[in-house]
Amino acid sequence: ILIRRRINYIIYEYKLAKVLDEIEKEKGISKDILIEAIESAISSAYKKNYASNIEDVEINISKDSGEIKVFTRKTIVQKISKPLKEISIDDLPISDTEKYNIEDTILVETTPKEFGRIAAQTAKQVIVQKIREAERNVIYEKYIDKERDIVTGVVQRIEHRNVIIDLGRTEALLLPNEQIRNEEYYKGERIKIYILEVRKTSKGPKIFASRTHPELLKRLFELEVPEIHEGLVEIKNIAREAGKRSKVAVYSKDERVDPIGACIGDRGSRIKSIMSELKDEKIDVIRWSDDEKVLIANSLSPAKVIQVSLDFLSFINTFFRINIIISLSHLF
Repeated sequence: ILIRRRINYIIYEYKLAKVLDEIEKEKGISKDILIEAIESAISSAYKKNYASNIEDVEINISKDSGEIKVFTRKTIVQKISKPLKEISIDDLPISDTEKYNIEDTILVETTPKEFGRIAAQTAKQVIVQKIREAERNVIYEKYIDKERDIVTGVVQRIEHRNVIIDLGRTEALLLPNEQIRNEEYYKGERIKIYILEVRKTSKGPKIFASRTHPELLKRLFELEVPEIHEGLVEIKNIAREAGKRSKVAVYSKDERVDPIGACIGDRGSRIKSIMSELKDEKIDVIRWSDDEKVLIANSLSPAKVIQVSLDFLSFINTFFRINIIISLSHLF
């Protein structure tokens, strides 16, 4: 609204500098980007209304005062035959006659006293378009840095099973295959989402989100567990069946810190908070080990593993066949 109401004011009153400062402050759009857009608009308006066959036009806008000046490059001649493209050497200031010769080119100010309503409207349309593009770029740059991270949004609406999440200045799209199975979404509900991809389009940035990605769970642990955020405890791996069960393997870099206890929290406060965000998805935190057999045994806890054997399959070259013996008394 601010932009639309003031474009004509900008063109006619030359109060450009103040308006640009306000737009930069309120919209977060660089003043230089705005000036470049306006210069392009004024150039188009000038050519359309005053010199349609002139290509070499330059626009100068003062950053301090906002004053707009139009300059046309003209050829210095002895006698003018094309007034829009030529200037007589006799019309040059005395100081310039010594610097230039016949056939040289020079920038001459050709600012009209008034651009007119059509010119102002043309400029207005181009300026608004450029500002919208610049604003889209600001949003894109903001969210491209959040790619592969989590943000909090508000469920705005549901369209054909797609959930539209309001992020403030833009929206994120949660497709059906990225939704937790059987999870219900309600308008106005605040949820955390993982930013999968930020794609630049002609209509602005398109943001794709996920509620099923294992990295969402990892980021939730980083937010909830200070020891992970500080680097004392490391998440080594995550196996997740979204909405049902996840297993998180953790390792402590400080022997004085229990990695499982740190993730669980006092009376389960930390893990409960994470499970609540994921609609009570079951989460098992296990101790990481570089020994594959120990890690497998840990992952099957609370079942009591009696024996784990790994058979290397040479014809596949990368996989193991795992044989596990578990006490029957721990299966029922």
